[in-house]
Amino acid sequence: MASLDTEAMTTPLHITLVTETFLPEINGVANTLGRLYDGLRARGHQVELIRPRQNNDQRQASNEQLLLCRGWPLPGYPGLQWGQASMHKLLRRWKRHRPDVLYIATEGPLGLSALRAARRLGISVVSGFHTNFQQYTRQYGLGLLSRLLTHYLRWFHNRSNLTLVPSASQRLELERRHFQRVALLSRGVDSQLFHPVKRSATLREAWGLAEDDLAVIHVGRLAAEKNLGLLKRSFDTLCNAFPERRLKLVVIGDGPQRPVLEQELPDAIFCGSQRGEALASHYASGDVFIFPSLTETFGNVVLEALASGLGVVAYDQAAAAQHIRHGYNGVLAMPGDEEAFCDAARWLLEERETLRCVRLNARQHASRQGWAAVIEQFEAQLRGVCQVESSMPQTVSQG
Repeated sequence: MASLDTEAMTTPLHITLVTETFLPEINGVANTLGRLYDGLRARGHQVELIRPRQNNDQRQASNEQLLLCRGWPLPGYPGLQWGQASMHKLLRRWKRHRPDVLYIATEGPLGLSALRAARRLGISVVSGFHTNFQQYTRQYGLGLLSRLLTHYLRWFHNRSNLTLVPSASQRLELERRHFQRVALLSRGVDSQLFHPVKRSATLREAWGLAEDDLAVIHVGRLAAEKNLGLLKRSFDTLCNAFPERRLKLVVIGDGPQRPVLEQELPDAIFCGSQRGEALASHYASGDVFIFPSLTETFGNVVLEALASGLGVVAYDQAAAAQHIRHGYNGVLAMPGDEEAFCDAARWLLEERETLRCVRLNARQHASRQGWAAVIEQFEAQLRGVCQVESSMPQTVSQG
């Protein structure tokens, strides 16, 4: 029996990833899925990717490893799309080449089609809860839509064998809302890409900063759900508390709120979206990282900032709660307490030695948070639902 179990744990799987967003699109979901996709392939699995066609896919054809479907613009998210419902196409494809397990990363029409097709064929499904869309709708004053969306998300995820969330706080929140079979799959960071050695004197000079000046940076999508009003308030607090020090606010990222922020923060530097080595250099050239968001399921940028050796100011939730010890490798405030958030930022700059130690500890902690262990855990979770499914009597579901 032990030899059979060992063989099952080493046999390559046919894994299908279904998502409405993927690299080179710039967002946390696409970044995470890119890491999982590459990691599973490196471990010898056959990985099939199903996603909407992107602008750079005009000459790309579908094949056994890739199915491109039609996409529709997602309101408020330029460059991102909903995937078109494709249930019958998926049924035909999977009857010919049946996957062992699906990972559905997004809950839009494409994800729903995949869920229904998998249930009809009796294929194991793991779903990922990557985005707090129901919280986003509250930010836009759509309370009724938020409740309806929560009902839909619960219905969707409770029809998968397992739902993966990136943080313990998110798991508790979903369980409180009666989501079933919820498990943790954290995130990693490329600590060789995001590294303090990428600090650029040339870039800081372009920002108008000398070596002893402080760059207060923010990285992320510039949208209403990111609570960016607190970015201005916390930066103003620092400027008022330390008038003798030269501080510059640097905003990295893009989104619908950028024109408003540029008006509210005329002295700030807006760098737009960055990626790869350029993004790593922008991080490392900062000193303090301000992250006021309250809607993250995780917040990959927090780990990237820690790996880059920045003093991080964040709310005590998601990635920050998981990776920051207050006063040791960053500073935290209770979620929603803006005064405490500003006080935490001010404390970080009161003593130069405090900031120096926090930054060293941040780098040390993040350097141990690689992707290898995350991908290994993900593989085990996918295998786990396959084994449970294979041990159960096969029934045909109508989804």
